[in-house]
Amino acid sequence: LNDIASACKAIGHEVNRGALAGNLDVIGTENVQGEVQKKLDVISNDIFIHSLEWTGHLAAMASEENDEIIQIPAQYPKGKYLIAFDPLDGSSNIEVNLTIGTIFSVLKAPEGKKDITSEDFMQKGSSQVAAGFCIYGPTTILILTTGQGVNGFTLDRNIGEFVLTHPNIRIPEDTKEFAINMSNHRFWEEPMRRYVDECVAGTAGGR
Repeated sequence: LNDIASACKAIGHEVNRGALAGNLDVIGTENVQGEVQKKLDVISNDIFIHSLEWTGHLAAMASEENDEIIQIPAQYPKGKYLIAFDPLDGSSNIEVNLTIGTIFSVLKAPEGKKDITSEDFMQKGSSQVAAGFCIYGPTTILILTTGQGVNGFTLDRNIGEFVLTHPNIRIPEDTKEFAINMSNHRFWEEPMRRYVDECVAGTAGGR
């Protein structure tokens, strides 16, 4: 987790530099989702991989920016965990200076297996050892769970460390806001569409 946090700090630094460092260009290639990659996608992916491959904690990695599983180089020790990540989610927001972030999931690797495959990553969500995301906005915030609640940490740039600022985060019973990609409304299954429509209706609706 310390190495993940270090990667997020480095990515946050590159995001903040933006156009000043020439990081906003499109490079023309596509990732496994068919999305056109931006220079910052590739930079963030390299940062995440190079921050974690040597640590001895991981047996393999999976990234949205790579077609295949990322194996740990032979010169580094292998560990008992797997990590799946999107190094820079929402990169389409970069050009308009909106919030983007990193998403990650830590799983246990199969015991005694040397050659990890993509199937080894296909585990239930309840099997996760830890999971979280880092938001690069007005402040850089790391949201993390290790199975005992959810906590938020804000990056203090004066000391270069994440500080616990949002302990025991809970979704409130009532709220005036929600966030969902409404541009995909037409593709949703009917139960999903109905649920969101009822939420939007507020106290006048079925919920």
